[in-house]
Amino acid sequence: MYRSHSLPYLGVLIMAVVANKMLDECLSSNHKYTMNVVLLEDSNYKWSRPFVQAAVKEAIEKDKRENEYHDLNFTLTANYNGFNTTVYNRQGCGSSTCEGVAILKKLHNNGEIGCVMLGPSCTYATFQLVDEEIGLSLSIPIISAGSFGISCDYKRKLTRILPPARKVSLFFSNFLNETLLFKDPWQQVYVYKKSTNITEDCSWYINGMEAPSANFATNTKREMLRGEDELIRALNDKKRHSNIFILCGSIDDIISIKQKASRIHQDIMFILLDVYNPGYYINTTSSVGMEDVLVITLPQRNYTNGFNSTHKDPINDYVAGYHDGALLFGKVLRERMLSKRHNKGSDDVPLRDNPFGNVSFDGMGGHYVLDEYGDRDVNFSMIYTSTVTKKYETLLIHDTSQNKTIIKDMYPALPWKEGRLPRDKPYNQEGLNTENVVVIVLSLSIVVVTAIALIFYRQNRKERLTQKKWSHIEPHLINPLDEKEVSLKIDDDKRKDSTYFSHRGRYDKKPVILKELKHADGDFTEDQRIELNTLLHIDYYNLTKFYGTVKFEYSVFGVFELCQRGSLRYILNDRISYPDETFMDMEFKISVMYDIAKGMSYLHSSNIEVHGRLKSTNCVVDNRMVVKITDFGCHTILRPGKDVWTAPEHLRKDGVSQKGDVYSYAIIAHEIIMRQSPFNTQYCSNTSEKIYRVQYPSENHIFRPDLNFDSISDREVELYMLIKTCWDEDPERRLDFKRIELTLGKIFSNLHNQATETYMDNLIRRLQMYSRTLERLVEERTSLYKAERDRADHLNFMLLPGPVVRSLKETGRVEPELFEEVTIYFSDIVGFTTLCRYSTPIEVVDMLNDIYKNFDSILDHHDVYKVETIGDAYMVASGLPKRNGNRHAVDIAQMALDMLAFVGTFELQHLPGIPLWIRIGVHSGPCAAGVVGNKMPRYCLFGDTVNTASRMESTGLPLRIHVSQSTINILQRTDCKFEYEQRGETYLKGKGKEMTYWLTGVTGGQYNLPIPPTAENFQRLQQDLAEMIVSSLEKRGDESQGLEKRKTLSTKVRRQETNSSLQSDSPPDYFHLAVTDNPSTYL
Repeated sequence: MYRSHSLPYLGVLIMAVVANKMLDECLSSNHKYTMNVVLLEDSNYKWSRPFVQAAVKEAIEKDKRENEYHDLNFTLTANYNGFNTTVYNRQGCGSSTCEGVAILKKLHNNGEIGCVMLGPSCTYATFQLVDEEIGLSLSIPIISAGSFGISCDYKRKLTRILPPARKVSLFFSNFLNETLLFKDPWQQVYVYKKSTNITEDCSWYINGMEAPSANFATNTKREMLRGEDELIRALNDKKRHSNIFILCGSIDDIISIKQKASRIHQDIMFILLDVYNPGYYINTTSSVGMEDVLVITLPQRNYTNGFNSTHKDPINDYVAGYHDGALLFGKVLRERMLSKRHNKGSDDVPLRDNPFGNVSFDGMGGHYVLDEYGDRDVNFSMIYTSTVTKKYETLLIHDTSQNKTIIKDMYPALPWKEGRLPRDKPYNQEGLNTENVVVIVLSLSIVVVTAIALIFYRQNRKERLTQKKWSHIEPHLINPLDEKEVSLKIDDDKRKDSTYFSHRGRYDKKPVILKELKHADGDFTEDQRIELNTLLHIDYYNLTKFYGTVKFEYSVFGVFELCQRGSLRYILNDRISYPDETFMDMEFKISVMYDIAKGMSYLHSSNIEVHGRLKSTNCVVDNRMVVKITDFGCHTILRPGKDVWTAPEHLRKDGVSQKGDVYSYAIIAHEIIMRQSPFNTQYCSNTSEKIYRVQYPSENHIFRPDLNFDSISDREVELYMLIKTCWDEDPERRLDFKRIELTLGKIFSNLHNQATETYMDNLIRRLQMYSRTLERLVEERTSLYKAERDRADHLNFMLLPGPVVRSLKETGRVEPELFEEVTIYFSDIVGFTTLCRYSTPIEVVDMLNDIYKNFDSILDHHDVYKVETIGDAYMVASGLPKRNGNRHAVDIAQMALDMLAFVGTFELQHLPGIPLWIRIGVHSGPCAAGVVGNKMPRYCLFGDTVNTASRMESTGLPLRIHVSQSTINILQRTDCKFEYEQRGETYLKGKGKEMTYWLTGVTGGQYNLPIPPTAENFQRLQQDLAEMIVSSLEKRGDESQGLEKRKTLSTKVRRQETNSSLQSDSPPDYFHLAVTDNPSTYL
């Protein structure tokens, strides 16, 4: 008995000895260890010689450096032997059966046979070299980047660097039978085998699943589809065998199949074997047609690692396999030499069936793990197209060394029903068998009986509920919240004034808030009374209590529990009172989301069933920082609105639903986590546009708030995925609040380690954090107060003089004051009324704004005070409220010259080419000043000096500075040399004739003053300017018909005039001046 069992073990031992003997023979040779590289010569295959030779050379150099590091005299060499199949009818690997054997014999005859053979990659060629039954005595160990077929399995001389068909079949056998969060076990599948243009890897991978003796075929009910016609028929068959279609190829194959098939059922799913295509990690945007496809591929590679070749051709997994095969051979020889060195020539080393089995190393193709048979174990990645991002995302990874599946996306955005992978067995879509008919009849019977019972129950329930007749709360029972608040009962004549009404009060010693029921008159219908009675019975920790209604003479109000911290939206906006570092950390945000989820979970399970108006403004916070939901119920009284919280299905069609509440919850959760405005996105800021884009999404993109996964921690990924699932476009894929509550509890327990920190420790930690930030909070509030005070002071100093503002702040009043000598400036725009006649009101405002802003900037360079502007009149004073000696006349004179120089260069924006003319009058003398009035207080000037300055302006001429004798006398007392001309005696109303002057400049000063018009051509100039206005308007495209249509200040008058009125003998009313024959004396 023992003898019979010992024979297999003896055979294995003999093979292991032979394998190790091959390495020993290689070690006993010279110090050049030759690798025979065998491959195709043509460039149609990825493992052809032009692509491989540079990579092998680079691997030899790298291995040489490693040997030198270990002080080994060790050099690998390679010779290259190719076979060309282009002369055969069947080219490529299909014609390579005997080519490998022929090459090996030639090497043996020439004495060039090496220690190991790299390649071939073709299964047919490799099988002839490694099969024991053929008995090829010249065979040496082979390291192949390929040879995928099951005929090459378990060969002791063969090591396969790329995953063979055996590993792919084991992966599918395990995955199909697994139960995952998003998948049920599968038994029935289709396997599609292409008949033409099939690659080497796909041919053997599908062959491995087709072979009846293989593990995959014995563990599943697979049906083979041989050829494209069979595949199309299966896709269109309503009685198809399975919803799962496995095929090997590329994205182009998927697109071609979908183009040839008719409408593909929504439950069908394709599993595409595209193992050696790294493009899914490079261009992550999904291709059209890949929505219902799962892709099986290798993990992301880094081919540039350790490879510095300048070869122009791209690196692929086959080239990397040859490169890493050379590294593997060098590693095993090096370990063999070091083992002999450490054991002093002893042969006591582990014996393995395959000399390269159970080895792991790093190469260009990533980390390699070889099993005991020398076949590579890999982590297969399963990639899907997210319905949210429209990008390729990793669903799971399967480790073939441990036969273990690792889920990477707990809540994938899958396109199938309920966000899960489809069932393998399709629903019966045609006909019903006897068993199904019986089940349906019994089900209908139960439904009918239940419906009848429900009708009787609802009638009885309605009667019970209506037995309690609805009655309002008496108005006198609603008291003010505190003594300072006014009564809630107001008179009819005061009800429109909000200052007489407070929405907060106290009922039954409890703080309450009153909310107006706008569409109710107080006489509720039967359905409304039932609904209000239901609200009275709702009493839950995370829902606000409803106490009833109160009817005043002017409206009806609902009485609800008052949460005095305000709405959640207010809390999120107030970053000073609720900073992120203390209150609003991630722990607190999750607890806020948890409070809302608990309240909504209770509400959905109650008789109210749905909220319908959930948003962050009706989630309120009480004094204990507990979040409560309000504004629920009352569906017959209050109508749901359409806003950024409204679910897309309810934007398209009015209504409310529990899934719509889940969508609203997701938008609120985004507000909480990001602490930004509702539905915040950098692509759109307009609320109406946001609602429109949610209601009408584009074909390839649904519009949602920004949710960036790049900078978040691993703990927050699950929270972000929860939000994305809750705002899914398909309501059926959204979670219910029970599952949301459970998920948040799990996230919170992971975030808050209850094993090491109790709730009391957590509370103490928060108090310590708050105390540390309290001082900073006070400083921030103080700085805000100072900034606000400075803004108020700046505004006051713009409206009133500095000393006046300080007096008002210190004493609350300003004493009127008499000033012995000041200088006052007046100016106005000549012909302002006529300009207005040809201008729109907006153009008039813009014109005055442009002029006076420039005047104001000139004032900044002089010690003057702008008193006011009335229409086109501009009034400035100097010498008050701060006395400045004789400087007041100098500053006013210099300011007047600056303003006149500016006017000479100014151009009207709406009337280009029309000059701007102003008249300026200046006078000096005593005056009184003080603040007049409580509302809109102004610093006003009084006295004869003000009147005289106004007369100086009105009696002046365009583009002239008209100065009185008193101002000239003051200027003569100063060191400034002003230039002026004597105008002569001018009649001033109330003063008689007085000597006046024209101020023309300053000696040595450079003022580019405009040339004033003379009295001789004054009349003609009026006519010219009027025509210039009309011409300017016509150049702007406003013809006579356009002039009529312009909404100017004198449209009605102009409509009564004709074009001839502009050309009459009488001049237009452009200048309102009474000109005499001698304009130099008086006007």
